[in-house]
Amino acid sequence: MRRKLIAGNWKMNGSLAANAVLLTGIRSGMGEARCEVAVCVPAPYLAQCRDALAGSPVRWGGQDVSVHESGAYTGEVSASMLLDFGSRYVIVGHSERRSYHREDDDMVAAKALRAVAAGLVPIVCVGETLQEREQGQTESTVTRQLDAVLAALSVEQVTRIVVAYEPVWAIGTGKTATPEMAQEVHGLLRSRLNQKSPAAAEVVPILYGGSMKPDNAAELLAMPDIDGGLIGGAALKALDFLSIIRAC
Repeated sequence: MRRKLIAGNWKMNGSLAANAVLLTGIRSGMGEARCEVAVCVPAPYLAQCRDALAGSPVRWGGQDVSVHESGAYTGEVSASMLLDFGSRYVIVGHSERRSYHREDDDMVAAKALRAVAAGLVPIVCVGETLQEREQGQTESTVTRQLDAVLAALSVEQVTRIVVAYEPVWAIGTGKTATPEMAQEVHGLLRSRLNQKSPAAAEVVPILYGGSMKPDNAAELLAMPDIDGGLIGGAALKALDFLSIIRAC
């Protein structure tokens, strides 16, 4: 059975003071969550998350990981460093990394492999731009991105990833794919997982990452292949994040 997951992506936001308020609010308001919950935060705040969330049901993780184990790679963060701070998850292939840092499919696949090999759970992001959608390239884009990762991992390793569909045109724009539009892509991604391994298709969660908010979360999460959300702006407000968790 697939586990449900709501993961917050803080992006490049936060301060020690603001984080303390946010994490306290999330922890105190969690109650009996019926899904797994995590926050993926800038690397400097991993220690704060570890201290604030220890003993709670909320997990934490990074927003990127190096393909290298260690060495002369200034500014990089290794998988072992994330693990040192108790991280469970790490985001790989986010659209902003692909766009601003020119990460291609092979790089994303290498990062996913490094994360899995180290014992982290990579949240592998795939998604199309507005231009790609308008040109009818949604299917070819997301399958190409996912297939690169599936080719790099063994069947067993694939069962230890999370996939997140993030339509780039719906991130931070106020636009959101309808539940039916999102389900169509999620169903496609499930099919690709099934081609790699029916076991993986059964257990790998596929999250929706296109501006999920309290007012649309329940409708999106009701879709059969939407197993949770990768939450951006709403993850920075405890009440909004908790509302999405309750919808899950």
